[in-house]
Amino acid sequence: MLNGEKQIANPLRWAMVGGGRTGNVGYKHRLGALRDNTAFQLVAGAFDIDAERGRSFGTNLGVEQERCYADYQTMFTEEAKREDGIQVVTIATPNFTHYEITRAALEAGLHVICEKPLFFKIEEGEHIKALAEQHNKIVGVTYGFSGSQLLLQMRQMVQNGDLGDIRMVELRYTHGFGCDEIGDKTNEGQKWRVDPTKSGPSFVLGDISTHTFYMSELICPHLKLKELLCDRQSFVGSRAPLEDNAYVLMRYEGGAVGRMWASAVDAGCMDGHRIRIIGSKASVEFSDNQPNELLYQIQGQPIQKLIRAMPYLYDECNADERLGALHAEGLPESWANLYLKFALAIDAKERNDSEALAKLVYPGIDAGIEGIRWVQTCVESADQGGVWVTYN
Repeated sequence: MLNGEKQIANPLRWAMVGGGRTGNVGYKHRLGALRDNTAFQLVAGAFDIDAERGRSFGTNLGVEQERCYADYQTMFTEEAKREDGIQVVTIATPNFTHYEITRAALEAGLHVICEKPLFFKIEEGEHIKALAEQHNKIVGVTYGFSGSQLLLQMRQMVQNGDLGDIRMVELRYTHGFGCDEIGDKTNEGQKWRVDPTKSGPSFVLGDISTHTFYMSELICPHLKLKELLCDRQSFVGSRAPLEDNAYVLMRYEGGAVGRMWASAVDAGCMDGHRIRIIGSKASVEFSDNQPNELLYQIQGQPIQKLIRAMPYLYDECNADERLGALHAEGLPESWANLYLKFALAIDAKERNDSEALAKLVYPGIDAGIEGIRWVQTCVESADQGGVWVTYN
């Protein structure tokens, strides 16, 4: 169980690019990174494209004014001159900026934590992977829901054979907050998401389905996707060619099948994620709307509701427990678990501890590349009229 004690010798000196006053994603990053106050210390930032607004925001967070920079290039240059300069940077900016900022950060000798989807092209991901290896740095991807510890319970149940042979993977991440075009015109965080020059080749596939796809890989690491068929729609016509709804059918090596529904136009939906893994003996189901519960259904037996933090769960699950039974957890704890894994990975990389690094389960550069591959293959299938496309 986690209780906030330090797990690395000293907090990492941390900065942000983006994540300023006009967006809400930055607060999720800060909630995660600073929750324990032992893994990260926010010391600098280039928080906003508006330099004065970013400086005002940063000082209100407690960052020294001289370390609230107008742009990331200046920040990387000036921080490199300091003995107490930054060690790691989070990139919480629109998709089209991720590649250039990540490359610049690695070349400046910094570890990187980046929003998803990582980049637009697999080649960009492979180049960044090589650059990270060259500089001995970690690149983490903030699939923020993936720190929910019950996902590790699901992972162990799959690996231990509790479900039998995995046959079906049911994935869903939907909401209704994009049912009309109002937010496309008035919400700063949504405007760029429906602009192909800034969001890339997709809207909901990149913005939300990458979360759920990574979670399925975390739970079922042995399943390798073989091919998929994607059908996508732009129900709000002004978003075309970007989709606001998509259905994806999947075939895995070994015979398992799956499907994904991603949507921003599921009117009235407040559930978000639903993940159901179906085996030959039993099924297990998780919803982020009920993050403290896991449904376990053995064929021919009553439905079991497994509750977070209880001693009957696997140790791998309870190792990330924070509050204990009777106390509800949610998304902030998931982000905190994720950021703690990033800190442990960075520390292991700095110490050249490959054994410790190999034991950590977190979304690194390979998960980011798979997210790119997922979106790219879905778009390829949909653009061909919804046909089966090899996943490679």
